Amino acid sequence: MKRLAALLPALLLSACAVGPNYKRPAALPPEQVRLTEALENGAVTPSPLPAQWWQLFKDPELDRLVTQALAKNTDLRVAAANLQRARAVLSEAGAARLPTSNVSGQFTNSQQVVPALSRTVTNDFFSVGFDASYEVDLFGGVSRSIEAARADAASAQAAVDAARVSVAAETARAYASACGFGEQADVARETEELQARTLDLTQRRLAAGRGTQSEVDQATVLIEQARAQIPGFEAERRAALYALAVLTGDPPAAIMDSAAAKCRTVPAANEPLPVGDGETLLARRPDVRQAERALAADTARIGVATAALYPKISLLGSTSLGATQFSNLGSAQSFGYSVGPLIKWNFPFSGAARARVRESKAVAEGSLARFDAAILNALKEAEQALARAGGAALREAALRRAMTASADAARLSRTRFDYGADSFLQLLDAERQRAQTRAALAQAEAARADAQISVFKSLGGGWETAKP
Repeated sequence: MKRLAALLPALLLSACAVGPNYKRPAALPPEQVRLTEALENGAVTPSPLPAQWWQLFKDPELDRLVTQALAKNTDLRVAAANLQRARAVLSEAGAARLPTSNVSGQFTNSQQVVPALSRTVTNDFFSVGFDASYEVDLFGGVSRSIEAARADAASAQAAVDAARVSVAAETARAYASACGFGEQADVARETEELQARTLDLTQRRLAAGRGTQSEVDQATVLIEQARAQIPGFEAERRAALYALAVLTGDPPAAIMDSAAAKCRTVPAANEPLPVGDGETLLARRPDVRQAERALAADTARIGVATAALYPKISLLGSTSLGATQFSNLGSAQSFGYSVGPLIKWNFPFSGAARARVRESKAVAEGSLARFDAAILNALKEAEQALARAGGAALREAALRRAMTASADAARLSRTRFDYGADSFLQLLDAERQRAQTRAALAQAEAARADAQISVFKSLGGGWETAKP
């Protein structure tokens, strides 16, 4: 017993964790993470990204919808449940550092025939016991398991944050899409009304003998083309609303009574978008953090597999009380104990343990590749989103100028037509250009909102204010 007590501190002091110690991969140099598209892009500014970026659209209904989605979205609930599971696994791994024990109690009644005595002997035996064991983490298998579980929990937390980023962005996108299709449907109705007035004019001219049936047919074609667009836009608007309802955790039918169903103007962030810099982007993106923590966990598992190559040493101890009569339990004669070390070693090796080490190393190599890919993908998505946002802003500005010019041209052509200076074909062409430009502007407004939301999503914001 004294030798065992002297041996235990030596074992604990000599304990070491086998396997590689994790080191975070070196960061890319600043020139490689610079956001090139943000340098000469008038649609953005290097100011820090606010945590609740959707408030930049200054739309109370959008704020309400995103807040509700972050509270009720089903994907977020799944991610939160996965996080709770990962934390429970961490607690389970930590418990391996503690001794295990159990208490037992037993009563047996036995009967045996003794031929020499020509009679049956009956015996009763009462026993209670307490067993305890403790695994000495001599080669770090337990500590590496805890290290891996802790990294897994952090990776699960990053997955929750990534889900929040996606839910906030997709909620804003669905809302902007519904508003955009509503606006395009209204533009088609306005075009239909204008074409209806032109058709009425041509019919009156035909009745007065000043027009032709061909002019009436051409005006009819234009009004029917505008009318045909309305059902498609309205159907897409309702489809976007149904998607929005599910994102916010509500049944699809519930959205039709909300303010979102009445939206006919695409939300816009009219000020330059604050995007920060590339280094801040990579530090904020949850998917990068998730990949880094997964790499840390898989690196720790190399140590777990390596520790299996070495002996496992456990300290065992038990005490017991046993007597043929219950009243004698606790007497000196009923007491017994055992204590000592247990050494287990998988020897000779069959090759399976070493194969598991190679397997864990290969998994870690794959996780490193995924981490590198996450960084490159984050930079790629940001650059693509910034490029498209800049292009969308320039396209919308150009179409606004074109809309002003086409509207002036259509008014002038109608006036000249009324006085006989322009032909009917010239009037139709001017009105057709005005209608096409107005429809293109409505599409450009929707595309600009979608591009702005894509920028915010690529920046990985929207999770910072969440409760832990």
